[in-house]
Amino acid sequence: MPIALLSYGFRPFFLAAGVAALVLVPWWAASFAFGAPLASAWPPTLWHAHEMLFGFIAAAIAGFLLTAVPSWTGQRGFAGLPLLLLAALWLVGRVLVSSSRLWPLPLVAAVDLGFLPGLVLLVALPLVRSRNRNTPLLAVLLLLWATNAAFYVAVAALDATRAALALRTGIDIVLVLATVIGGRIVPAFTGSGLKARGDTAAIRSWPLVTPLTIALMVAVAVLDAFWPDGALGGWVALAAAAAHGVRMLQWRTLHTLRLPIVWVLHLGYAWLPVGLALKALAQLQGAVYAAFWVHALTIGALATLILGVMTRASLGHTGRPLVAAPAIAAAYLLLATAAIVRVFGLLWWRHNYPAVIVVSALFWTGAFALFVAVYAPMLCSPRIDGKPG
Repeated sequence: MPIALLSYGFRPFFLAAGVAALVLVPWWAASFAFGAPLASAWPPTLWHAHEMLFGFIAAAIAGFLLTAVPSWTGQRGFAGLPLLLLAALWLVGRVLVSSSRLWPLPLVAAVDLGFLPGLVLLVALPLVRSRNRNTPLLAVLLLLWATNAAFYVAVAALDATRAALALRTGIDIVLVLATVIGGRIVPAFTGSGLKARGDTAAIRSWPLVTPLTIALMVAVAVLDAFWPDGALGGWVALAAAAAHGVRMLQWRTLHTLRLPIVWVLHLGYAWLPVGLALKALAQLQGAVYAAFWVHALTIGALATLILGVMTRASLGHTGRPLVAAPAIAAAYLLLATAAIVRVFGLLWWRHNYPAVIVVSALFWTGAFALFVAVYAPMLCSPRIDGKPG
């Protein structure tokens, strides 16, 4: 009998993302505020940013794609040995990165850089064979891999500035991915959720809004990669914020407030215009209150969308009703609070940045502790309806 954890792509990687979130953030906060030891040879901020991007976020992306691609192409899901090998590669990469002072940098880089190409190899064949419209996402994954490679080149040259720029560009690439995928799933899941409650009013779709929003996010990524922190980048970020806001006006957000499994996606997406507007204010005016715009986009947008997608997809693909448990609704609110504290906390705790880090980390840890407690058993158990997957 196959191991349930390896019976579908979302299972090992959503669990890995949850555990990574539960371990990495409190470890970073303890290091920053209390001097807890790190075994990484890299500057602590670079280790933290790298692992949140290529540990936590990359695992969530893998879980999503390994589950979505079979649905998109109508082909058999990924399971068994290939899934085990890819998950093991991710895990070994995390261990080597987090203990990088013990290993030669080429070894750490080789293992860590192997993960995204491994993911591409698994999902490319069914996408290309079926000529699926989502095949260009392979290029997005390879661009994300390129930012990780650029990070290692910068680390080898002891160039922390270039390493940070590579990570920032990687975040932008994930934001483009969130814009594309989020623009599909948020209105789709909103429509199905409202329909189940008897609300059959259509979700609107205005011409040109989606391609314009995606184009502006690509422009944000290009400007960050080659001309970071300039005035032009600020204006483009402001335009992208406006485009995201207009896009959300189509989606009937206020009608979802009694559906936590749906409103969490709206909440995560709403951080995109907020974060981009803060970025514009920081770059155009140097506004102090906007200085932590990166965390509005990472904790607020990406982590919230990830938590929303993982909780919903895990329910659907294990044969359960699409209803968020009270503990998971609480996790959504805890994560939202973590984002608010991290982005705006210095307005309350002036001159006490460590307190901001610790308090935000406590809310984040509470959110993902609830996720792991509720979802680990279902991710490790067979579907309740007896179907494969």
